[in-house]
Amino acid sequence: MATPSQAAAGGNFEAPPPPPMQPPGTDMTGICFRDQLWLNTYPLDRNLVFDYFALSPFYDWTCNNEQLRMRSIHPLDISQLSKMTGLEYMLSEVMEPHLFIIRKQKRDSAEKVTPMLAYYILDGSIYQAPQLCNVFAARVGRALYHISKAFTTAASKLEKIGYVDTENESETLEPKGSKEAIDFKEVKRLDHILASLQRKLGPAPPPPPFPDGFVPPTTEAEKEPENQQAAEAQPPAVDPIIDQGPAKRMKF
Repeated sequence: MATPSQAAAGGNFEAPPPPPMQPPGTDMTGICFRDQLWLNTYPLDRNLVFDYFALSPFYDWTCNNEQLRMRSIHPLDISQLSKMTGLEYMLSEVMEPHLFIIRKQKRDSAEKVTPMLAYYILDGSIYQAPQLCNVFAARVGRALYHISKAFTTAASKLEKIGYVDTENESETLEPKGSKEAIDFKEVKRLDHILASLQRKLGPAPPPPPFPDGFVPPTTEAEKEPENQQAAEAQPPAVDPIIDQGPAKRMKF
């Protein structure tokens, strides 16, 4: 049985060409690429780093570097790239073997290039560097989030403090209001009525005399001198240690 390609070659129709590879998207900061098998086989240096980068999804096969590779020319040869126009990749900074920075740019002439994107290879992992506007937007958004959160926290605390202050003010205002509610004219009027009644009634009469044989009870004030005399008549208490002396103590 013939394969589909053989059947297409033997028939009257030609096989359809393979679909062209799509260029990578603009924003691929959310992914990274790493081929551990390639890293275990080849050293990662400035001569082979572009071949490693060409394996990643960040590589655009329509670039000028790919044309140089097809002509068996080093893809980073600046003398050849300066004679071409279009998309190209350039190795901008190198810190072997840990860090490599590759810049994607558009060349309009030998001296005019427009930077587009940047990629960096850190210890064998390839990343797309975020654009500066995205970095600023993320930092500003994060700062605004923390600032709004701080204002929300401060507002909640101020509301609690204001609530406590209003309670304290109401508590302090209540006794003031009760004091201010006293009418001094009414107090003077009551004092005047009581004084006039006292003048009309006169002094209180004396108490009646006690009957014969009745002994009035003594008060506490009258009992205090008698208690003092009894206390002076009693002998002082004897201390069992000090007053007996060392000769009268028990020996063991």
